[in-house]
Parts: sequence; C-alpha cells; structure tokens
Amino acid sequence: MMKSSRLVKGHTRLALATLMSLTLIACGSDGKDGEDGKDGVIGVNIDATPTLKVKFTDAKVEAGKVTVDFMLTNANGVAVLGLNKDYDLRFGIAQLTHVTETIGEGEESREADWGFQWQAYINSLKQPTTVPDGVDNLSPSPQYQAGVEAASACETCLVDNGDGSYSYSYQVNIAEVTEPLAIAYDADATQRATLELKLPQITANAHYDWQPSSGKTEGIQTRNVVTIDACYTCHQPDSLELHGGRRIALENCASCHTATSGDPESGNSVEFTYLIHAIHRGAERHTYDADGNEVPAPYKIVGYGGSVHDYGVVGFPRKPASDCSVCHQEGSGAPANADLFKAEKSNTACVACHTEKPSSHHSSTDCMACHNTDNTYHGTGSAAKRHGDVMQAFTLAAELSVKVLEVSSNTGKMTFKVQVLDKDGNAMEQSFIDQSSRMIVGWDVDKDYPAYNEASYSQRRIRLSEGSFDATSKSYTLTPAFDMPANPDGKSFEIWSALEACFNNGGYGVADIQLTDCATDGVRSVAIQQEPYRFVWGNNGVDSSMDAMARRAIIDPTKCQSCHGKEIHHYDNGVNCQTCHTPDKTLRNDADYPGGKIPSSFAWKAHEREGHFLKYAGLKSGTVLKTDCATCHAESSGSVTGITLGRSPDRVWRYGDISNGGADIWVSSDAGSCLSCHQQYLSDAAKSHIQANGGILDGMDEADVRNRAKEACATCHTPAQLMTAHGN
Repeated sequence: MMKSSRLVKGHTRLALATLMSLTLIACGSDGKDGEDGKDGVIGVNIDATPTLKVKFTDAKVEAGKVTVDFMLTNANGVAVLGLNKDYDLRFGIAQLTHVTETIGEGEESREADWGFQWQAYINSLKQPTTVPDGVDNLSPSPQYQAGVEAASACETCLVDNGDGSYSYSYQVNIAEVTEPLAIAYDADATQRATLELKLPQITANAHYDWQPSSGKTEGIQTRNVVTIDACYTCHQPDSLELHGGRRIALENCASCHTATSGDPESGNSVEFTYLIHAIHRGAERHTYDADGNEVPAPYKIVGYGGSVHDYGVVGFPRKPASDCSVCHQEGSGAPANADLFKAEKSNTACVACHTEKPSSHHSSTDCMACHNTDNTYHGTGSAAKRHGDVMQAFTLAAELSVKVLEVSSNTGKMTFKVQVLDKDGNAMEQSFIDQSSRMIVGWDVDKDYPAYNEASYSQRRIRLSEGSFDATSKSYTLTPAFDMPANPDGKSFEIWSALEACFNNGGYGVADIQLTDCATDGVRSVAIQQEPYRFVWGNNGVDSSMDAMARRAIIDPTKCQSCHGKEIHHYDNGVNCQTCHTPDKTLRNDADYPGGKIPSSFAWKAHEREGHFLKYAGLKSGTVLKTDCATCHAESSGSVTGITLGRSPDRVWRYGDISNGGADIWVSSDAGSCLSCHQQYLSDAAKSHIQANGGILDGMDEADVRNRAKEACATCHTPAQLMTAHGN
C-alpha cells in the first residue's frame, strides 16, 4: 500500500506541471500589466487614539448653508478614522459684526462705537427654571443664550471621506436667522466656525475664521484679544475644560459667550468680557446701596440642576487687580488685537469689575462717556490712566534700590548700615521711606535658615525707626535683637530688604504719581525690589574671599510672581517667604483645623491655605489644580526637580497633633513635606508606610527626630513618580 501511494503522488505532480506549462504557452508573453491598486489608508481608529488634533481646511457659504471641511490626526500627523455623528461632536457659527449704539436722548445723546463683536447665529430664549431658595443677588429673568448644534441631530450633515478628512454641513441657514434673535448675514464680515469633539479619552477644539465673499483667511477683520496661554499663567490646562469638559479653546468661548447671552436664573450677563472680569473680581466686587453704604456684589451663576456658582468667594491672586497685563499680554507673539482693551470701545469690563454703582455718589453704565482719552470729564482720567496710576508707583519703586554696608559684630550682636538709593544711585532722604518697614537677617541660607529656637523671626527683623539715621550719609544704622550664632564663621548669611517707599494715590484730579513724604495723609507704601545681600561671615564681618552658598532650588519665584504680580501677601520684595516661615516656626490657633493648631511654615501656607488648596478644600474650585507640582516648583530639563526628596535630611518640621489638641509634634524632613498637604487626610496605612521607610511623625523635639530618622523616600519617590502619583 505504501509503494502504491508514492506512485500515485508522483503521477499527480507530473500532470500538474504539464498543465501549468501549457497554460503559460497559451497566454503568451506580450500582454499589458494591470494598473497598480490604490494604497490603503494609514490611520488610527478614533476610539484608540490617545491624542487628537483638529484642523479646518476650508469653509464656504452657499445660499446661507455653511459647509466646512476638516482633518482629524493624532499628534504624529497620522489620520484618525471612524468619526461619525453619534460621537459628542458639536459645531458653532458666529459673525464678527461692527456694533454701534445711540446712548441717551436728545442733546444728551451720543453715538457709541463698540467696535467689532461676535454675534452667534444659534440662539435660544431660556426661561428661569430651578431658581434656588435663600440665595441673594439673583434677579431671575428670561435670557437669550448662544449655543452650538449637535451633529447627532442630523443624519446626513457629517460626511466621512475615509482618509481622516471630513465635511460638515450646518443645520442652521445663517441667511435666514430671524428668531429668537435676528442676525443679518454679511458675506463681507468675518465668520467663525467652531468645532468641539469630546471623546472618553481626549477632547479637541478648533475654529476657522474666514470672509465668505473673498474666501480669505488672512487680512480680514479679527477680534483676538487674549490667548489661552495667558490663562495658563495661573490655571492648569486640565482645569479649564468647561461645559462638561468639551470646551477647551478660548476662541470657542469668545464666539459663544456673546453680548446678548445671559443666565436666566440669576439674570446676570454671561458675555465673555463681563463673565471673565466679574469672576476674577471675586470677593472685591462691591456696590453701594441707596443709603450710600458699601455692600458686596458677588457675581453668581446658577448652573445645572440649580447649583449656585458663587464667584464672590474667589480670591483673585493678581495684586494690584488693576494690573491688566496678567491677561492682556502685548508684545512679541501677542494676538492681533492685544491692545483692544485700551481702545475705549466697551463699558462691559468696567461694569463687570466695578458694578453699575462703583461709589456712593456715582452710578452709570456708560463709563466711556467720562473715562476716555479724547473728551475726558474733568479730573476723572481715562481708564488707562486710572489703572496706570495704581501701577505707576510700582514702576517708580522698581527704580529704587537698597544698599547694605559696614556689616560687623559687637558683643554678640550684628550691626549694619542701610541706604535707600534713587534711580541715579544717590542716597535718599528718610522722609520718602516708610520708617515702619523692616530689614530682615538670616543665616544658614543654604539650608533652611536659622532654627526658630536659636533665633525667632521676630528677633531677626528690625524697623528703620528702631535704628538711627545719619542725615549726612543718609544711612541707617541697625542692630537687630538676635544673638549671633555661636560659631558664625563660614556660614552663609543674608540681609533682606522689606523696605517700602511712599507715593501719592491716583484718582480724581491727580495729575502724576510721584514719591511723596510719608507723613502726608493718604499716601501708600510700595515695596522696593532688591535682591537679598548675601555673604559669608568671617573675621567679625563679611569674608569677601568666599561666595555665599545658595539654598537648593525648591520653588521658582518667577512662577509665583507671574500669577500674583507685585503684591503677594506682605513684604512684597520678591518671593522670600522661607526666610521667615521656616519649617520649625511656631504654630498658630485655627479653630477650623483639626486639633485647633496650624503650622506657619512656607510649605504649609503654600500647599494648605485657602488660596492654593482649591480643589478639595478652601474655595473648592477646580480651576487651579494644586496637584500640578510644576505650577510653583522649580524645573530643569523637563523634570520638576524642586520636589526632589532626600536633599535636606537634617530638616525638622513642627506640626500640631490633630488628635491631641494641637500639641507640638516634630516630623522628619520628607515626611513633613507630605504632611503640608496631607496631614488631616493621612490614613493609617499611609502613616505606617512613612514610618516603615524611616520617617518620623511623632517626634518629641528636633533632636529626637534627627536621632531616629532614616528616611528612604527618595528611593522610590522620584520627581517623575511623585508627579504621576499626583495625577500628572
């Protein structure tokens, strides 16, 4: 059987070979090759892409029907495939219209030019529904609201070209918009199409500005005043994902929050300019009642399900608040209309910040009628001047400097001299300098400043009035109360200025801001910006042969000031809070905190206090995410190096025992950093983890902690791991 099987197989192979040869002969060898097939589409499915970019490629209007073309790609430029109408995909459309208004009647009337403003084609009239009880400052009334249209409402509007390109035909005919608001389409006016696409894993927004009559996208009228990057000075990108997380682009916000849009439950405007200014005015927004009393005027919006958004609890960090540059950033890379805020074409921002009654004797919604450049009512000044008056003192103070000289020690006390210099380097008279302002001394600046029990902060600071002034040299001689350290030689010292100069205030009838005698009624004092004078102690004074050592980089002061501006809290000469607020500084009473005592260290104030601890406590706002460590901490080569652990093993923190009436407990270095955020939320498991890895949470004193601590936190908790653990 096996032999027979082999024979059959052999004959079969021979027959097949013969047949193939005959087939090739029959076909010949001079036929034409067929055309190459089309290459397959290289792309990633929309459900799988972790990144997403949207780019409009064209738009047109035919008989009022708008059609836009757009591309979806991932971050590497690869086509994103599979978008259909059933995704959370929405489109907006608006026109940039020149707006004028006649204000007043008869001879008192004036023609106001409000420039170019966005008008949305898609609007609805909303009636008040869920008005919450017991909430003040609400005036429910019907309000128009601009909106967007959902692609899911149309079966045929969205077309998938199969290669990552798509087109969408709007459901609204923009040439036929007569209700609830009539919008007159103008083919010569700039139109803006917006797109919002929210996927479970990623959100993308886009906009497209064009002039239908010419098809141009460049050289057309624009209204681009601020950029989202200005918002990111204080806010993290993830925290500004609004309207359920689907709106993240400022351009989409601006063309939807139009001048006709309001909140029906509160009666308040939600126009973009008004909304932004009123929110950021926060707790400082006030008005005056019929009796002339100043009363709070918090901006409130009633959201989904009757939830109240009370922006009267907002603490705007930029000080002074009149520093418009935090948002309105001009210069290189600025948007096309960055200077529009100075063009005097809107009362909206004025009323949003100052309300319709900004003083007991003044009430108006037409601020520009008096506060303008060309026809200013006597003494009032334009808005630019009035805001500029506030900032001018800081500009002038920045021209001054503080000089430390003749540092010495006598009978265990440090003595030094100080001069305040004008812009030309000349020593100034004492009349222009606030005599209650201080100089502050510290040492071990390369570590964590002097131990509190060695020299308390109150001993290390001294007012000018506590020293003597020499009228000839125009210098102060100061001797602070602290005792010099036992072995000062080789230590890095600093003498830090908290001195302030006096200026007149701006306002009605004030021509110029200038240095003013501090004894004058109503003056204000402004910090003189000066780097600390750092030196190494030796030979009973300054050892000029050695350079002072610097403290490890923990925070980036420029980040603090980019959000806070000229005034942070007190002693506003830069950010030198750690000089006074050392890790071991005494506790303070606080009945609202577990145990009744809170630390006063810089880390605790930066992490835990209401101004920064926003997401889970304090204001409970999600628009500033404290968990993004890069917001404040120093960075290097893409790593947030400022949170590196293990760099100061001798540091000891003072905390209050939350289960024992706030009694002092002492905590090891890295553990104390964690407690500055997590103390009241720390689980038993977390405590065990810290202690198992050498951390001390229950020290009796500083020596006890230093004797027992053997922290190994840095082994696992690298900066990258810490960022990941905090959700970044």
